[in-house]
Amino acid sequence: MTRRRGWTSAVAGIASRQTRVLLKSPALLIPSLLFPMLFFAALAGGLAELARVPGFDYPAGYTSFQFVFVLFQASMFGGVFTGFAAARDFESGFARRLLLAVPHRSAILVGYVVSAMVRAAIIMAFVTVVALLAGLDLIGSPLDVGLLFALALLSNILGSLWALGIALRFRTMNVAPLMQVPFFVLLFLAPVYVPLDLLSGWIREIADVNPVTFLLEAGRALLVGEAGPVGTAWLVILIGGIILGIWSLAALRSAERG
Repeated sequence: MTRRRGWTSAVAGIASRQTRVLLKSPALLIPSLLFPMLFFAALAGGLAELARVPGFDYPAGYTSFQFVFVLFQASMFGGVFTGFAAARDFESGFARRLLLAVPHRSAILVGYVVSAMVRAAIIMAFVTVVALLAGLDLIGSPLDVGLLFALALLSNILGSLWALGIALRFRTMNVAPLMQVPFFVLLFLAPVYVPLDLLSGWIREIADVNPVTFLLEAGRALLVGEAGPVGTAWLVILIGGIILGIWSLAALRSAERG
C-alpha cells in the first residue's frame, strides 16, 4: 500500500509540476493553441471547395470533416510537445535530480504522460469551441461524440510515448525534429483532404495501412453517427500504446544509466 501511495504521489507531483509550468508560461501554451488553429484555418477554410469534388459525401460538411483531423493532430502533438518538456528538463538538470529522487521509475514516465493528456484536453477544448463558432455540425449521438473525444484524447498517449522515448534517449532539445517529423509523415499520409475512397495511386496504398487512417475514419464516422472502423481504432490505440510503452520504458532505463 505504501509503495502504491508513493508511486501515485510521484505521478501526481510530476504531472502537476508540468501542468503548472505550461499554464504559467504563455510562450509554451500559446503555440500549442495556435498550431492546430493554423491547420484548421488552412484546411477547413482554404480548401473548403474540395467538398464539391464528385464523391465527397460527408454528411456534416467539410468543416466537420477537417475538424476530426485537427482534433487528432492537436492531441497527438500535445504529446510530442511533452517530449520537448522532458528534453528541457534534462538540459536544465531537473530530470537528473528527478531520477535520483523518485525510486519508482515508471512513475516518471506516467507523470509526463498524464501532463500531456491535460495539455491535450486544454487544446482540444479550445479547438472545439473555435470549430463550433466556425460551423461544426455534431450529427452523432452524445455517446458517439463522447467516444470521438475519448479516442482523440487517448491518441495523445501515442505522441507522448514516442516523443518521451526520443527525449529520454538523447536528453537534448537538438533532437526535437526527430520527435515531430514521424508524426507529420503519418498524419499527412492519411486521408487528410478527402475521404479515403477518393484517394488513388501510391497515396491510397499507404493510407490503407497507415494506423492514423483508422483513427481518422473512426472519428469521422462517430461525429456523424455512422458505422466505421471504431473497433480497429481502439486496437491501434491499445497495440500502439503497448509498443511505444516498451520503447519509452527502454529509453527510461537508458536515461538512468546515462
